[in-house]
Amino acid sequence: MVDIGGEATNPWASAISIDEEWRRLEPILKIVLPKYGERISLDTRHPEIIKRALGYGPFILNDVTGFSDPAMVQIAAENRLHVIASHLPLVAKGDIQLAHTTIRMSSTEEVASELLKIRTNLLRAHIHASNIVLDPGIGFGKSMQCNWQLLKISKQLQLEGQTIMIGASRKRMLATDSETGQDIPGADKTEVARSLEAAKIAIEACRETNNPLWLRVHDVAAHVALLAD
Repeated sequence: MVDIGGEATNPWASAISIDEEWRRLEPILKIVLPKYGERISLDTRHPEIIKRALGYGPFILNDVTGFSDPAMVQIAAENRLHVIASHLPLVAKGDIQLAHTTIRMSSTEEVASELLKIRTNLLRAHIHASNIVLDPGIGFGKSMQCNWQLLKISKQLQLEGQTIMIGASRKRMLATDSETGQDIPGADKTEVARSLEAAKIAIEACRETNNPLWLRVHDVAAHVALLAD
């Protein structure tokens, strides 16, 4: 699967207009959606982008704001889309930069509780459980220690069979100590070995809890080799 987005969500990014996001996305989506369909996930927080993209074919909807906008829930339900629901602290009310700059959740239990609330909201909209993937939102408004602990979020959720997605690849946390959350001198968040270390933790946790796992990665070949082992 390939995840495609037109708006950056890192701590240094600025919001862009819907028209600018669509200008970036349309040339790609009109080629890949008719051919690959639900092997493509579309990363957006705007219902209008979803409406436009559906004109080219089906896809998986990836909302990093945790479906904080009711219109996103509605359009996903009406079109029977598979969804990736990523956790953003509920207090941020969908504001990604607010989460990055002012919120530092440190409790995995609290993250799990809020993620379950998001899931319940989707279920109430008649989005089937099998069409929901839960992502703990590593790097979005959490402490570094919490980010490492969230690799094992399946143990907190206690939802056997629920698909989990972990996106730790190239995140800032990878340059910190997994126990203390403190920076490691000379550590590089883009180092493949650190991403693989995080992936191994997530894989083992999901094996123990019987949860299907999706890994969102940048260095595909290295992770394919890891899974092959």
